[in-house]
Amino acid sequence: MIQHLRELLRETTGLVLSTADVERAVRERMQAGGIRERADYAPLPASAEFEALVDLVVVPESWMLRDAAVFQEALRFVRRRMAVRPVRILSLPCAGGEEAYSMALTLLEAGIPATRCRIDAMDLSGAAIARAREGRYTRNAFRGADLSFRDRWFTRIGDEYLVDDALRAYIRFSQGNLFALPLPEPRYDLVFCRNLLIYFDDPTRIRAAEALAAVLEDDGLLLSGFAEAPAFCRNGFTPQSARTGFALRKAARVAASRPAAARRGAAGKPLASPAVPAAVPAASPPVFVPAASQPVSMPAASPPAPVRSAPLAPQVPPQAQDLLAQAQREADSGRLPEAEAACRALLARQPDQAQAWFLLGMVSESAGRPQAAIEYWRRCVYLDPDHYEALCSLALLHERLGDGAAGDGYRRRAARIYGRRGSVDA
Repeated sequence: MIQHLRELLRETTGLVLSTADVERAVRERMQAGGIRERADYAPLPASAEFEALVDLVVVPESWMLRDAAVFQEALRFVRRRMAVRPVRILSLPCAGGEEAYSMALTLLEAGIPATRCRIDAMDLSGAAIARAREGRYTRNAFRGADLSFRDRWFTRIGDEYLVDDALRAYIRFSQGNLFALPLPEPRYDLVFCRNLLIYFDDPTRIRAAEALAAVLEDDGLLLSGFAEAPAFCRNGFTPQSARTGFALRKAARVAASRPAAARRGAAGKPLASPAVPAAVPAASPPVFVPAASQPVSMPAASPPAPVRSAPLAPQVPPQAQDLLAQAQREADSGRLPEAEAACRALLARQPDQAQAWFLLGMVSESAGRPQAAIEYWRRCVYLDPDHYEALCSLALLHERLGDGAAGDGYRRRAARIYGRRGSVDA
């Protein structure tokens, strides 16, 4: 029965779940319903009980202004697009609404009214949508050193914080499944879909990329999780630039495959569109080096901060810093042999430099050497057990190679670390 439910959940949600997770959720639901025999617990898809089961297996962990560089990139895109028409944004999965409210906060502080930019926020979990609509958050939803935005846009009620109506005005929450989205008209200009693909197997990632491409304008922008960008770029997307590997556009061949009528705006006129970057060459796709992800507030008067590559550890000597920075520049430019040489020169001086092993793994995967990439990422994780990006990369690559058990283990380690990442007492 458990295996049947596990497969049913995978078919309906796309989530690749462990038997232990499904068993835990089933036990909780049986206890809530007073059911003693497992044979008597058989929820059907689309039923209230099945949705309650789904609520127990999804991962809704998030917080306000998580990965500030992502919201700064979104704001730059919105400002450019506003010159053409009002902007439509999709946040999926939206969990408890933290991401959608963070984008609303970013727009409001930048002086962009809700009449010019609307956000549709969707999640598979009905419980998550209910929390999002309520807009009440504990201290755990506010992480980072600067929480001044909380005082401006949230009202403290006991141990909770209630979101301001000024932020609610931007957002429309609804329950929705990525694989059953109605085709919007017009399509979305900007889509947030972060840290979802790490819970999917490879065939489901392909379906997810196709579903997102269908609802995104040809000249729109997809904001993905840092470690998911390679998976998206294997399935119809390409980086907007080497410095923002999490910001993706449709590959030229994908946009061109849609009928001309589907590439027009609501008024039937062709959309003003910047040139779409060429598809990523199969032989040497760009290497995605995660940007720093420290949540910070974003006052409207501040100029956009540059997106930086992964921060260097303070103990790295200056000469080693130079080698790592050189390796990242070479990788960003697609010069893989030069990037590998710089990594090896650094590791000859400092063999315990985890970030160099991580980058060497990215170079190796991009060069078509998956087993070498696995070995390098394992060394990275040995030196830095909480290296989230290396764990995500190992999960994706193991599952692509058909080792679902190993991929599942790495994915769960990454999910646990992500839940703790950036947490501080407010």
